[in-house]
Amino acid sequence: MADMSFSDAQNAALAWLRDNNAQLSADHQTIWSFHEPSWREYRSSQWYVNRLREEGFEVEQGSAGMPTAFSATWSNGPGPVIAGYAEYDAVPGQSQVAAPYRAPREGTTKHAAGHTDPHSALGIGSFAGFMAAKKAMEQSGITGTLRFFGEPAEKMCGSKPVHAAHGYYDGLDAAISFHPHSFNALTNGCFWDTTSAPYWSRIYTFECENPETWLDQTRGGGVAHAHAAARAPGAIDAVCLMYTNSKMMKESMLPHTGTWTLNEYIPVAGQAAADNLAPAYSQIQYSMRAPTLEMCETVFSVLDRNAEHVAAMTHCTVQAEWITKTRAGLPNHAMAEIAFRNFEKLGAPVWSEAAKAFAREGQRHLGFEPMVEPFIENMERLTPPWEAEKAFRQQLPAWQLNYAADDYVDYTWHAPTVRLYVARPTLKPDPSGKRCPEWLRHSMNGDPACIDPMWSKAAEVIATTVLDLMTDRVGLDKAQAEFKERTGGGVGGSRWVGPLLSADFKAPVDYNWPEWVVTPRGPEWKTR
Repeated sequence: MADMSFSDAQNAALAWLRDNNAQLSADHQTIWSFHEPSWREYRSSQWYVNRLREEGFEVEQGSAGMPTAFSATWSNGPGPVIAGYAEYDAVPGQSQVAAPYRAPREGTTKHAAGHTDPHSALGIGSFAGFMAAKKAMEQSGITGTLRFFGEPAEKMCGSKPVHAAHGYYDGLDAAISFHPHSFNALTNGCFWDTTSAPYWSRIYTFECENPETWLDQTRGGGVAHAHAAARAPGAIDAVCLMYTNSKMMKESMLPHTGTWTLNEYIPVAGQAAADNLAPAYSQIQYSMRAPTLEMCETVFSVLDRNAEHVAAMTHCTVQAEWITKTRAGLPNHAMAEIAFRNFEKLGAPVWSEAAKAFAREGQRHLGFEPMVEPFIENMERLTPPWEAEKAFRQQLPAWQLNYAADDYVDYTWHAPTVRLYVARPTLKPDPSGKRCPEWLRHSMNGDPACIDPMWSKAAEVIATTVLDLMTDRVGLDKAQAEFKERTGGGVGGSRWVGPLLSADFKAPVDYNWPEWVVTPRGPEWKTR
């Protein structure tokens, strides 16, 4: 039955979502089954490109030089330009079948990628919401423009800073960012003041290009053999020294205040067999989440200096290149109020007995008595943004305004943006109080009864919010006025922070990122 508190166009969008729920559920299964990792989401991005073109969007594939990104536009006349996006990258090492027991997907290794947040459902929820809004606009004669982006490599905060630097977010009137809930204090609601923090990532490449110059070979005597001579330390020593010395210095990089993390990944270590040849090539990547840009700058100045000294010690050269640099999130209360008002009308998602039965079976496999109500209570409750804000402020220092990280923040500096959260299946702790293992959480991402309530509710909130932004000029003007006030005049204003990557920045797609490859031995999961 139509909800008369919504407009006719909003009710039409909601009806379209109900009528197409089964097909959208199957679409989610398609993306979930691709489970492609960052910068390698070829099938996932192609699926969206094909569907958007079928729906009448003009699609630029490979936008901003990113092979698995896209920028899609649909317009039926003058009006606001509203943006949203899909993500679709999975996480290496998280392959999990959609079953209440631990096992990789059939035909894969446990080291392969799997959807964790899950981005498969994030993408379908946003896509469905924008498709429903488009159908309602056509039916009701509402004019305006929809921009829908394909954003790969979110787990590296990869594509959005690149799109922003290349000008793809210029000219937007508003944007909607959706994410499955990741804070139990914010299950069904929106960010208010505390938004996501900057995320910076840099990769250091060490090369031992001239190992023969390490020692004077004339001192080896007349019977010296190359395999008996002292070799240059080379690239393995370089990456090991960079890892250990930077880890040792970590506690000296920043004061012990606020919440920040620095993590490392070694994609290549040596490129040499166990011979007496100097390892020629290695890489180490550092990724940092920190509340302020200044903290990021401080840490990477230390890492750069460490890399220079390590290179000199190991007879290597070093090259440092950015993987990503995001800004801090910019809040917008007006946008949060518009989205949450629709969330209140729609109500929180509800999970069926089938979903709970799946969760109970998972608890049984974990070795404890299944619970009558296996999910946390907040999953079926709304969280007003201002109430969630109180929970954030209770655990953070007063000066810290940004927490965790996500590259959606780059949208927030180009248009008023709402950050929407919708509950995903989350189990209560086991009787000892320990959190349940992540494999069970991930398995529910592929079970329709468990995951469909999350993305389908998100689609409803997104569709009704898009239509509000298209038709309620007062509400949109309020959001834009707030954006201008916070930035000191809008894009380019006195308090505006511009993209941190250069306008000609090339996305880091050519590194040795994990992926499936086909060899004469068949498909293989490549991590080195």
